[in-house]
Amino acid sequence: MLSELSVLFRRRRTWAMLAALAAIPILIAVAVKLSSGPPRGRGPAFLDQVSQNGLFVAVVATIVAIPLFLPLTIGVVAGDTVAGEASTGTLRYLLMAPVARARLLLVKYIGAIVFCLAATFTVALVGIIMGSLLFPIGPVTLLSGTTIGVPEAIGRVALVSLYVTLSLLGLCAVGLFISTLTDVPVGAMAATVVVSVVSQVVDQLPQLEWIHPWLLSHYWLGFADLLRDPIVWDSFLANGLLQAGYIVVFGALAYGRFSTKDVLA
Repeated sequence: MLSELSVLFRRRRTWAMLAALAAIPILIAVAVKLSSGPPRGRGPAFLDQVSQNGLFVAVVATIVAIPLFLPLTIGVVAGDTVAGEASTGTLRYLLMAPVARARLLLVKYIGAIVFCLAATFTVALVGIIMGSLLFPIGPVTLLSGTTIGVPEAIGRVALVSLYVTLSLLGLCAVGLFISTLTDVPVGAMAATVVVSVVSQVVDQLPQLEWIHPWLLSHYWLGFADLLRDPIVWDSFLANGLLQAGYIVVFGALAYGRFSTKDVLA
């Protein structure tokens, strides 16, 4: 496991993607600082609150990153898990060692999960830092009207990051499965990203409302309940159950494909 994480975080591509994610809160904070402020009701949620409280930079940056930037980076990492090893010829050497294929898949998936955590917390942490540098920091008024102190507010931001990480676990499982289908990592990466885009597009079509609760992206922006007092855990639990379903189904498909794949020929 440590070896997999070491390989993942030694890659320049990994750090380039994290740097690109870190640029989101930086750009938002600088843009708001240099402007007179966005008109109320326009732009991402909470954008008009950034100049009053810098902690909102982290929340706004997370909202901006969810639809495209986070799925894009997750798609790159998840799509490369198996296909990347196969394309370089290292997969056959990994399987020559006394390592079960199920364990190898699990290690690859855990690596993708760790990257999810790193990606979401990078956005939040850089957002908090930029917000504290450019704007005043103080108590935060939640959606329920309750005011909480800065330490608790930072804790809520961390909860939002955990929620977003949970939301992306299903996409990681889909990417892992697709990665077992091909030896071309770019194809697996692109297909994983396309799945996330299609899911979000279908989720916006009222004609297909019956399928919305089953889409992996349906609860991606459902963390508003974490910004209430008391916290409402319904969306968190529903999201967790949905992502667990994707993990089980696509994890089983990935194992079924990988366990019968002839990678030594």
